[in-house]
Amino acid sequence: MSASGEHYLSLCENPVQFENASGVNNVFFDEANKQVFAVRSGGATGVVVKGPDDKSSVAFRMDDKGEVKCIKFSIGNKILAVQRTAKSVDFINFVPDHPHIEFSQECKTKNASVLGFCWTSWNEIVFVTDQGIEFYQVYPDKRSAKLLKSQSINVNWYQYCPDTSVILLSSTVQGNVLQPFAFKNGAMSKMSKFEIELPIVPKPAKLSLSERDIAMATIYGQLYVMYLKHHCRSANSPSAEVVLYHLPREGTCKKSHVLTLNTTGKFALNVVDNLVVVHHQSTQTSLIFDIRLRDPDSAVNTHQPVLPAGSIQPYTMCVATGPAAVAVQPPVPCELYSSSWSVFQPDIIISASEGYLWYLQVKLAPTVGLLQDKGKLMDFLLRRRDCKMVILSVCSQVLDRSSDSSSLPVVATVFDKLNQVYKEYLEAEHTYSVAMEAGSSRGSAANQKRPVRTQAVIDQSDMYTHVLSSFTEGKDVCHKFIIAVLMEYIRSLNQFQITVQHYLYELVIKTLVQHNLFYMLHQFLQYHVLSDSKPLACLLLSLESTYPPAHQLSLDMLKRLSTANDEIVEVLLSKQQVLGALRFIRSVGSHDNVSARKFLDAARQTTDDMLFYTVFRSFQQRNHRLRGNPAFNPGEHCEEHVVHFKQLFGEQALMKPATV
Repeated sequence: MSASGEHYLSLCENPVQFENASGVNNVFFDEANKQVFAVRSGGATGVVVKGPDDKSSVAFRMDDKGEVKCIKFSIGNKILAVQRTAKSVDFINFVPDHPHIEFSQECKTKNASVLGFCWTSWNEIVFVTDQGIEFYQVYPDKRSAKLLKSQSINVNWYQYCPDTSVILLSSTVQGNVLQPFAFKNGAMSKMSKFEIELPIVPKPAKLSLSERDIAMATIYGQLYVMYLKHHCRSANSPSAEVVLYHLPREGTCKKSHVLTLNTTGKFALNVVDNLVVVHHQSTQTSLIFDIRLRDPDSAVNTHQPVLPAGSIQPYTMCVATGPAAVAVQPPVPCELYSSSWSVFQPDIIISASEGYLWYLQVKLAPTVGLLQDKGKLMDFLLRRRDCKMVILSVCSQVLDRSSDSSSLPVVATVFDKLNQVYKEYLEAEHTYSVAMEAGSSRGSAANQKRPVRTQAVIDQSDMYTHVLSSFTEGKDVCHKFIIAVLMEYIRSLNQFQITVQHYLYELVIKTLVQHNLFYMLHQFLQYHVLSDSKPLACLLLSLESTYPPAHQLSLDMLKRLSTANDEIVEVLLSKQQVLGALRFIRSVGSHDNVSARKFLDAARQTTDDMLFYTVFRSFQQRNHRLRGNPAFNPGEHCEEHVVHFKQLFGEQALMKPATV
């Protein structure tokens, strides 16, 4: 790939930089805390720890007591553990306001060798030996460690997943029987062991499954063991595969997905944004897989790469000449897919020889042109973290490139996929609200978690602001297609039972009026394609000068709403249809409650004396029926109208009984 815009994988712009590995400087990486340790001269001339942020970065010295095999902080940098021998682990206290006490803990199992260790909390640690595991609680103030639990098992190698606190042990002669253990709140639980299917079973049996061929990662919230199967048993399919075993907290681990690599060679695995990224060294390219991009149709689902193979975007490095030197040399290109790279889960690439730790990133914009199937593209984008603006740009592209109704099925598919996610979020919000209301009355609301609104939730406001409003103003787009697209979006919202916001209906109406499509507007309203609402009725009223029937359409809509009686009266009075307003309030039973002054004001403004007479008499009759007296109460503020009536019709007419 040539231009940087075409690369869908990149190394992060702000890597963690550390002193590169050398004869005097050893480099270690802790996957749990994402910390790089640069240990000079066994720590005697300094240990520099670089983490993802300033809080996790620290520098200190320690006595040189021999070669460091492994070094890690507990969570929160509270206790440092250092392994120098095959029998024990040393601890140094880093708890604030406590002295840097150093003490040691030997493994309990006789003749066992410590392969490594994993911190599972700030003061709980697991020793992994070649004969099993030992789970300890560390007391830095007492300079001691207490054995909580141990398990004997032959161990070839181990892996640890800090996200889930699960340790995976490789046992048996061939190494392909894996035994997981889970750790939580001081408890160790043995999970179901499982067997990795080897492509070739050697005779005599020997260690065949390497630690480099296994990785653990959380994908879509589930823990998977990923097995890099270098060549298949079938002669027809000599390419490598990545086999995913789903490892649940309870129950058996099962083979669930196979990622077909279509080539052979050296590979490395990352997981970025729930995508499995497979790096291929010889071609200097990477493949990405999305295990959710197809519906499961069998116990084991086979997947092809989502996109064509692509290389990581070229990267330049600033070269420094010493541990604290300022980079003065011009940037040099980084050797991508270097044999010196070390890949860690989920998304970390380290070059110890150059002193760089990068986070691998997936860039979504370049993927748009690589996935021609827009439905599949939407499925892919909707599952990504920073997807909103890319999705909205795809929507605009789909509409811009469409010139006739033949592309409407594509538009419909895109809208339906967006609104399905939108609906799921709305339902989750509703369920949460109901649970909170019920819980608050019972005092148990604290257990409820508010649903997280991800960028995949594209609501009506997003679509209106970023896509539809500009689309309707397009000069080169057929107006029939514009209306078809707007109605398609409304159809999709209705299909998912999402209440359509009035501004979308307004956009439809304005577009229809702009193109003089009044017959279509009339049909949409007549057949309730556009749902009734007060804002919509007001919009129709404003169109009366352009389209006179809009006035009656508005009144009809307000009547159907049955909650808009006041608005109907105001509309009729504003049009000087005072008797019509009077008849309307009688028809809905509101005559006894309305303001007489409002109607008398409107009647006088018409300068029709007989209309004023009729309205005045109507309210006199109401007063008589309600109070036995035709006179108006002082609180009704109708004095000026009484005076006006006397001037027009005389004192006797005022006292004369009348009917309307």
